[in-house]
Order: sequence, then structure tokens, then C-alpha cells
Amino acid sequence: MPVVVVESPAKAKTINKYLGSDYTVLASYGHVRDLPAKNGSVDTEADFAMTWEIGNDSKKHVAAIAEALKSDDELILATDPDREGEAISWHLKEALTKRRSIKKTTQVSRVTFNAITKKAVTEAMANPRDIDAPLVEAYLARRALDYLVGFNLSPVLWRKLPGARSAGRVQSVCLRLIVERETEIEAFRAREYWQVKAQLLTPRGQSYEARLVTLAGKKLDRFDLANATDAEMAVSAIEKRALKIASVEAKPASRNPSAPFMTSTLQQEASRKFGMGARQCMNAAQRLYEAGHITYMRTDGIDMAPEAVTACRDAIKDRFGANYVPKEPRIYKNKAKNAQEAHECIRPTDMTKDAAELKLKDEDQRRLYDLIWKRTLACQMEGARLERTTVEIESDDKQVGLRATGQVVVFDGFLKVYEEGRDEPTEDGDDGRLPQIMQGEPAKFDGGALEAAFDKAGEKGESVVEDTDTRGMQRNGAAVLAKNGAVLALQSFTQPPPRYTEATLVKKMEELGIGRPSTYASVITTIQDREYVRKEQNRLFPEDKGRIVTIFLLNFFKRYVEYDFTAALEDELDQVSNGEEDYKDLLAKFWRDFSAAIAETSDLRIAEVLDILDEALAPQLYPPREDGSDPRICPKCGKGQLHLKTSRSGGFVGCGNYPECTYTRPITGEGTEAEEKLLGTDNGDEIWLKTGRFGPYLQRGEVHPASKEKPARANLPKDRAKKFLPGWGPEDITLEKAVTLLTLPRVIGLHPDGGEIKAALGPFGPYIVHQLPDEDKPTYVNLKELIEVFEIGMNHAVELLAEKRANPGAGRRGSAAKALRELGEHPDGGKIAIFEGRYGPYAKWEKVNATLPDDVDPAKLTLEQAIEIVNEKAKKGGKKKPAKKAAPKKSAAKAKK
Repeated sequence: MPVVVVESPAKAKTINKYLGSDYTVLASYGHVRDLPAKNGSVDTEADFAMTWEIGNDSKKHVAAIAEALKSDDELILATDPDREGEAISWHLKEALTKRRSIKKTTQVSRVTFNAITKKAVTEAMANPRDIDAPLVEAYLARRALDYLVGFNLSPVLWRKLPGARSAGRVQSVCLRLIVERETEIEAFRAREYWQVKAQLLTPRGQSYEARLVTLAGKKLDRFDLANATDAEMAVSAIEKRALKIASVEAKPASRNPSAPFMTSTLQQEASRKFGMGARQCMNAAQRLYEAGHITYMRTDGIDMAPEAVTACRDAIKDRFGANYVPKEPRIYKNKAKNAQEAHECIRPTDMTKDAAELKLKDEDQRRLYDLIWKRTLACQMEGARLERTTVEIESDDKQVGLRATGQVVVFDGFLKVYEEGRDEPTEDGDDGRLPQIMQGEPAKFDGGALEAAFDKAGEKGESVVEDTDTRGMQRNGAAVLAKNGAVLALQSFTQPPPRYTEATLVKKMEELGIGRPSTYASVITTIQDREYVRKEQNRLFPEDKGRIVTIFLLNFFKRYVEYDFTAALEDELDQVSNGEEDYKDLLAKFWRDFSAAIAETSDLRIAEVLDILDEALAPQLYPPREDGSDPRICPKCGKGQLHLKTSRSGGFVGCGNYPECTYTRPITGEGTEAEEKLLGTDNGDEIWLKTGRFGPYLQRGEVHPASKEKPARANLPKDRAKKFLPGWGPEDITLEKAVTLLTLPRVIGLHPDGGEIKAALGPFGPYIVHQLPDEDKPTYVNLKELIEVFEIGMNHAVELLAEKRANPGAGRRGSAAKALRELGEHPDGGKIAIFEGRYGPYAKWEKVNATLPDDVDPAKLTLEQAIEIVNEKAKKGGKKKPAKKAAPKKSAAKAKK
């Protein structure tokens, strides 16, 4: 039987169902070879020769394929239809040839299909081809570039910036985008402006809203009403005048649907609508693809196969009627730069099945499939027909002009199924429907209609103050309302540019030409894993460590984090995959300049690097102070100059008068009260609340330059979820509490059998500890309440220790652990189950314990999801490597040979 190889067991299972018993379908479980994580894996002196190594987890999979080839002499490589899939096929062929499993007589072919359906798989098997050499060379070039940057630039970071972890070719540019956006936000200065609107009535008693656009005969710009006084004058000018309808203009308009999904737009829309991260989105899409529900999900193409277009149009007609189907199919032009790597759009394989009919149990898969199905149908539907109405209202003397806008949907078209989300809300919309308004008729004030809005604005500021001046204005810090209750002015401020979400970051990278669809999810995940960026409320914030790395790269390796350079390099890599450029020429050109930049930087001392970064960051590190004093003078000692410093946890600002002065603060701002607070004195020692690498802590006294002894320190007590215990957070700490914590560990007394019993606080709460003279290790007993650390006496402590020694398994981590759920067998053998741990629920497979992500419900976790989670943990080192054979046996084997 021919041996067919795909990447995943789920894909293998689906394809085996279509091919039947005439084929042996096996999984490679992703890439089987990679460059070893050590210097020399890409030899720049030997024409960029690469050394490949089969991973420990992959050896058994390669062996299984080799075993299957013993009984059949045909190998069909059916990995994914993109650059990575082509590379996996090439690696498999090379690895199997090296171990002589592929002989001269072995027939090796490559097949690709864009969807895992019976028709697509059968057609692919009937049309085999050879491995695409240019596509493989494009992969080799990218892998070599990433290796050369990572293994040459990362050591420079380690030496020059303690705490920096590593740098990557695309990740560093992505990080720069986030850091520069944060710098824009910090430099932003809000500007005040006011908007005025009036609630008006038609002669038929229907209410509508209009906004002020003309004042004193002049068209208003955004900042013309700059303060409350200007706003009051505008409100008064409107209130004093009679208004009438100058013109009513209704224009037909239309909206056409968006193109079907490609990888980047799917990630963006999943983020907008569901808050899905790029990685979460791609994991769900991968499972949908492997189950045969959607076409291949890594694509930069938006075209659709003709038969799919026909099926889509038929599905629209059956569900919504013939009037929703346009006369001619919609054609979307593929904008992909590299046609060879572009595939069909992401679409359902069966247009007639919606999410409900598929009965998908996984929530992420169900939501994502529903999104893809709706977007695909919408892209082939009739456009929406609208009527946009603009009403101009003015006073008789032409001094005041207002405008009302509205929109009516005449025919909903594709909007019946789907509407694309927006990254940021717009200030002024025109979606409101207007009543019937006639030209020349009066526009009367709708008295009291805006009272509710005014009251709401008043709640945000101070209480509303009623004036009794001639204008009869009511006002507060946020609004000005006319006495008639129909004209309202609201205070507004310009807003800084928004921080990136994963969706807007992907969109920006796509606009700049940085990276490719298959890389976005891994790039964004990597910069978060390296702790350069954190994600809060779906927004991306740069950490201090990420800022320092970015400024360093911009000063010493600017060319390699430039947007144009990175985009141009992507274009060159596309030329390689098109067979238009030799990949070794590309590598040679890159390495010549890059190695020179590395050499120049390696001679710099850390002090020189910090001085340059200090100067570059000066506007952010040392902003002007309100009192006009030198922003570089230490606020604690008043003598030393502030300087940029680094530690393993990232950059910080410290006093140059160290060690006499120990003042430090984050690079993001002063924050002296939060970072270092004097609580008082005890026995002549100052008691400080400080913030360090691992959070807030207490310290007795200061570090003495002449003494090697460190001052007494104590962490604030936390629970197992690493949250501060109630009443013991930084804001709750008093001098009395601080002194009490600094007494720990507390000696309770001498045990009757010898040795001190101590009470202390640890990472998992309060405990007592004691070691008998004949014991190999101490005995620990957890205490239930924090107060017991300070109050527990000898009798109770001896009793607890005796109970623990009599039953040593009680309370021990992992003892008598009971599974919450048994999920089933792992493809490699062994059961997978869900357990409750001190850090939350986790999946256990053999020796791999993988904590479940926060957004995963243990009760709904499927076996397939659990396999993916434990496999990922195993790759990161969670699974122990098989034990090596004993040396004597190896020696004997060699001697025998």
C-alpha cells in the first residue's frame, strides 16, 4: 500500500477515511527536523551550509514511516499547500533518504489540496508532482536568516542589556511598532474642544437632532469652540434665533460586501468580534481545516474557486431568495505579492451547512466557522442599497447653521447576513433614521429633550449649577445647556492614538509588508512570551524590557528594524520562492552587512551603551517637573544625578549616588510614592515599602556600603493564586504590620527531641518547619491562617509536626490526586486527564503537566485540545527525554563491531 504522510493525526484520520484501506496514512506531527540550537548550525564560511537534526519527539514518527516503507515502495507527501508544508515534505524526503528508507526504486511524489474533502483529496492523488524546489529554497532562506539574526544578535543583547532575552528578525520590528505607539501616547497632549447640538421638532411633532456647523456666518472648524465661554456664546446664539429648513438632500448610496477571508483578515475579525488572539484563532481554524469543514487557513489569497462561487450563489438563493443573488458573480482580485504562495480564500467546504448544522461542540470552532460561513456567503450577495439624507437648517440672518444627517436602508442585501467590524468606534455616525422633513418648514426647539443627556454629563463632573443671568444658562465642568433644554454643548478632548490590539497590529504589519500570513500569530505570541509586551483588556502594552531592547536596536542596528528594509527583504524572499533569485546570494548580501554591525557593537562597554540609551530616552525618562527643578536630580537625596540602569528584570532609573542613595523607579515615570515609601522608624531603623523585581517588599534600614550584610527584607503575604491576602496589600501596610512581617521567620522554640521550630511565610502561605537530628530533610506543615504565624505556640506546633510525620503523604503535592475528568488516550500512548492544581486546572499526560489557559473551560475541554496543549508543553521541555544507554553497553557495542 502506498504510504501517505500528512502533518497531524487528525488530518491523517480524515484523509484515511477518504482513501480507504488501499493506503497507509501516517502523521509526521509537524516538522521532523530543525537547526540545532547552537552556534554553527548555519555555516557562513561554507556557503551557508545547514546542519539539520531530527528532534527527539520526531524520531519515532520518522521510524514509523520508514517501517511502513519496508512493505511498500511508494511515498506520497501530502503536507499543507504552503511554504512550511513544502519544507516538511522536503525534510521527510531528506531524512528518509539519509536512513536509506528511500531507495532508487522508491517512487516519491508530492500532492496538495486546499481542502480536506473527498473530491479534493481524490483529485490531488490523481495529479502528483515533484517537491517545489524554489518554495523549499524560500523556506531555507527564511530559516537561515532567522537563525543568523537570533544566534548573533541575541548574545549581544545578553552582554549589553542584562535581562534582555533575545531578538528576532520580524519580532523586533513588530515590537518597535508597539513601543513607538506607546511613545506617541505618552507625548500626546490633549486639546479641548466643544460640540454643540440641538434637539428640534418638525411641524408634525417628530423629534430629531442637529449639530452646529456655522456660527456668525462662518463654517466651524473642530477647535473653534475652544472653551466653555465659546460654547455658552454658541448655545445662546442658537437659542435666540428662529430656525427653518434651508434644504433637504436625499442621495442614493450603496455598500458592497468585503472580500472573503484570508489569514490576516480572519485574525483581525476574530479579534474584533470575539476578542480572540491570533494564536487562538489559528488553532481553532486548524482544527476546522483538519476536520474538513473549511479550506486551508494559511493564505494571502482572496479568490474563490469557480465551483465554490456557484455553490455559494445557490446557497444564497435557497436561504434568502433570488433577489439577494447578483446577476454576475463577484470577482475579488488577489493582492498577494507572491502568487506561488497564495491560495484560495478561507471558506466553508460545504456552503449549505451553517454552524448549527455541523453541531460543533468546541465554542471557538463554532464561533469561527459561523464567522467564515457568513463572510463567504456575504461576499457573493447583492450590495446594500441605502438612502442618505442631509438636512441643512439655518437662521433667517444666516448667522447660525445646523446640520442633521440620517441613513435609511432601502434593501439590506449582504447586511442581512454579515457586517464587518470596526477597529475603533467613530465619533459621529449617520446611521440614525430621520423623520419626514420638508424644505422651508420651521424647525422648533424640542424643550427639555436634552435634560437627560445634560444630567448624565453633570454626574461625571460637579453638581449642576443653575445660573440666573440674562442668558439663563445651566452649566458644569462637562456641559452647557440652554434654559429651554433643547441646545446642549458638550466638552470633548482630542484622544491619543489607540494602543494596538492583535487585530490592528496584524493589519499594520500587513500594510507595511512585514511578515507573511503564516507568521503573524507566532510573532505576536513570541514577543509576549519574552515578556517584552503584555496584553491587558485586549490591548498591547510594551514592558520596560521591550522599550530598552527597541531603543538599543534603533541606535545600534537601526537598519534591521526599519520597516522599509524588513518589507524589502520579504519581497526578496518572495522572489526566491518564484525562482527569480538565488537564496544563497540573498544570504551572502545580508550577512556581509549584518556581521559587520555585530562586530562594531561587540567592542562597546555596557556603560557606553547605557549612556547612549540614556540620552536617546531622555525626553521620556526625565520629563520637565512642575516646580521647574532639574528633572535629573534625585528626588530622594537631592544630590545625585539620575541615570538609566539595567537589571535582569529590565531597565530602570537609579540615582548615581549609589550606594549612599538607593533611589530607583521604573523608566515609565516618577512614581516615588508607589515605588519607595518610608513607613516610619523602629528601634532606630527606617522601615521602607519598596517595589522590586518580584513586586512590593518591606525593608528594615538601608544598604550600608561598608557592610556586606543585606538589610532584613520581607515579602507581602499572598495566596496560592499570587494575590495579596485581604488587608495585606501595599495600600494596607502600616508600620505595625511591616515590623510584624519583618520579624519572620519566628523561632517558636526548641522541639523536645532537638532542633528549633520556626514559623514563616512562603510562596504558598504560612507554615512551620522543623528538622530532627536524624532526619534527612525538614518537615513542613502548612498553616490555615496568616495570624497563626505570629501566634502559634509550642504545644500546637509539636502536635502538628507529629501528625505530619505519622502521615507524611497528607497535604503533599500530588498525593492522592483525583482526576476531574478522564479524556482518553494520547496518540503516543498513555491517558490524558484533567486535575485541579494549586495554580488552577491542568492536563496531565505521563510526566507532562500542562496548565490550562485562562480562557479554557476544563468541563468543555476536548481530547484533541488537550493533546495539543500537552504536546506544546512537551516541546518546551515539560517531557523528559528518554534515558541514554549506559556507557558500558556502548563500549561493548563498539568493541564487538
